[in-house]
Amino acid sequence: MQTLPALAAFAVASSITPGPNNIMLMTSGTNFGFRRTVPHMLGVSLGFALMIVLVGLGLAELFARYPVAHQILKWVSVAYLLYLAWKIATARPPGEGGAVKGTPMTFVQAALFQWVNPKAWTMALTGVTVYMPPIDPWLGLAVVAALFGAINLPCVGLWAAMGVKLRGWLGDARRLRQFNVAAAVLLVGSLYPTVTG
Repeated sequence: MQTLPALAAFAVASSITPGPNNIMLMTSGTNFGFRRTVPHMLGVSLGFALMIVLVGLGLAELFARYPVAHQILKWVSVAYLLYLAWKIATARPPGEGGAVKGTPMTFVQAALFQWVNPKAWTMALTGVTVYMPPIDPWLGLAVVAALFGAINLPCVGLWAAMGVKLRGWLGDARRLRQFNVAAAVLLVGSLYPTVTG
């Protein structure tokens, strides 16, 4: 269990840093509030923990045998994230009475999003291949998934809370539009390591 502190440090560092999930959660917190963003947060954390388990059960081996499968997934992911960035950038500001148009991401949508999130793939593959404790493989996989789930939720919650804090300042429709465009640009920028690697 000497790898646990290193795994925990990796989980914190990779979960708290900017990436597609965190940028979308901050945007959701700004546009919909914290309470309505909770299903999105839970979908990210639990969906990612499930992803770790499935990666550990064999997807890493599949990608090792068929590298083209990984490349196809990578470019599908990039295309989908560009689409999401466009949706964020073109989101309409609140209408009459301050009602926000649109809906926050659901639990299922957020869980499924992990499969097209390049950062999530990198985190899952690294967590399983580098930091899995050298114990029974099933137990080791459970430890990695549980530790990531426990650490990831407060980290993504922090991003949603930051979005909520920005909400008052972004009460002006023009500023909210600028924020959404900036968030979309950051989301596109988060793809840089994926497309250059």
